[in-house]
Amino acid sequence: MLIFLLAYLGGALTILSPCVLPVLPFVFARSEQPFRRAGLPILFGMAVTFTVLASLAAVGGAWLVEVNQYGRYAAMLLLLLLGLALIFPSWSERMMRPFVSFGGHLQQRADAQGSVKGGLLLGVALGFLWAPCAGPILGLVLAGAALQGANLYSASLLLAFAAGAASSLALALLAGGRVIAWLKRNFGVEEWIRRVLGIAVVAGVVVIALGWDTRFLAQFTSANTTSTEQRLIESLAPPAPQAGEAVMAPPLNGATHWINTPPLSDGSLRGKVVLVDFWTYSCINCLRTLPYLKAWDEKYRAQGLVILGVHAPEFAFEKDIKNVERAVRELGVKYPVAVDNDYAIWNAYKNQYWPAHYLLDAQGRIRHRHFGEGAYVETEQMIQTLLMEARSDLALDDAPVQVEATGAMAAAAGTERSPETYLGYARMENFVSPEEVRLDASGNYSIPRVLQADQWALGGNWLIGPESAALQRGSGAIAFRFFGRDLHLVLGSNKPLRFKVTLDGAAPGAHHGVDIDVAGSGVIREQRLYQLIRQNGAIKERTFRIEFPDGGAEAFAFTFG
Repeated sequence: MLIFLLAYLGGALTILSPCVLPVLPFVFARSEQPFRRAGLPILFGMAVTFTVLASLAAVGGAWLVEVNQYGRYAAMLLLLLLGLALIFPSWSERMMRPFVSFGGHLQQRADAQGSVKGGLLLGVALGFLWAPCAGPILGLVLAGAALQGANLYSASLLLAFAAGAASSLALALLAGGRVIAWLKRNFGVEEWIRRVLGIAVVAGVVVIALGWDTRFLAQFTSANTTSTEQRLIESLAPPAPQAGEAVMAPPLNGATHWINTPPLSDGSLRGKVVLVDFWTYSCINCLRTLPYLKAWDEKYRAQGLVILGVHAPEFAFEKDIKNVERAVRELGVKYPVAVDNDYAIWNAYKNQYWPAHYLLDAQGRIRHRHFGEGAYVETEQMIQTLLMEARSDLALDDAPVQVEATGAMAAAAGTERSPETYLGYARMENFVSPEEVRLDASGNYSIPRVLQADQWALGGNWLIGPESAALQRGSGAIAFRFFGRDLHLVLGSNKPLRFKVTLDGAAPGAHHGVDIDVAGSGVIREQRLYQLIRQNGAIKERTFRIEFPDGGAEAFAFTFG
């Protein structure tokens, strides 16, 4: 909410900027006319203009998401130009000159119209004449879309800015000439605020260009909110239901994309039994629940069960729609999937886990919930109970489904295993390379000769960011002393990249996972979880090592099974 308040205040403060001078004469020329017939149409026309700009921001955000993924330098150049436009008003005015010219033409036509119609047209004209003030803000919001993804968030910020601008104009209209003297004394205050913001933007671009934060455009996920924002979300959200308590499920509002279905609503699902599954495609625990979800979908869909996968990303690359669509296709998921990149559904449910299952009855009430793997028989029995409640004439085979899963989707071994381990500094543990960790900067690291249980290390030149470690140049390696039947590693690269795995210094042979061969050779082809080791026979503590002959590899997290 704070960012929307700041956008509103930013719009209101534009009346203190010299760039508002072309607008004020037209506003005060009608200050003596009735506000409802003259002033209100002006403000409404201006709001319509900003609504159009907001819509363009939402559409343009989709292109900027591609910039975020593939055009880092183009996005840096965009930020630099916008920062300079904030610092130098004359530059901003030149950039916005076509809009101002068009606004002047509309203003001439408005003068020839009647009071209300002319006021509306004048409001549209003012929206363009205000462009030297609004242009840099519009640009910064679009640049922000590159970080947040294409959604209504940026459009809402622009509408908040428009409301602030309209409010300040309304005050000017209502106060009339008494405000003119005060405005003249205070022109330039907002301009200095803009310049300070512009200097901050340019400084940020310099930091990026120097490599001090080369992950700037790829390491943002909506889940990583500040503690203040999270406390606000928790205070506004409904209280979490207690075990055994039936409460109405939150609305399914806020999905940024839908897969395998048109957008679903609470109304369209009423009368159905719904299993809401929060998951993300590189989560090993989520992958191991998929065989049961797919089996339930196949067995009970015709009887009225709807399984709804809510894909809430853990890592930045999981926000890419193409990645999610590819994963859904390759994993054989045929039920509806809501892409929750903004965590709207996640926050509405006050969810905290991957995976998490919420079972809703035909009236839309949460009747059962389970977090993590397991409890499959219990969940299936509850599915049957709710289906029978919804349709008393229904005959069901009450035998639980039997699944045969392979690869990463196979159930974990029933033994103790090493903990999930993140390679980014935000959640880094048990890292034992002797060199000091350089945050968001490349550095040379080495692997100790001996690793203790659950310790890991990097070798080569790596950039350690909040989410991942990225090999910068030359060859590099990662080593981990682990215990578990399976070893998985979430990997990514912007191009196909070869790697080699060893186990206790030798080729893995019969212990190889599905993503490498017996010699330990594999290729990173997309950003996902790779199964690299599946011990054959006795499970014991071993030393894993993966080597990359070339730079470009990015490693996110180890998981074990």
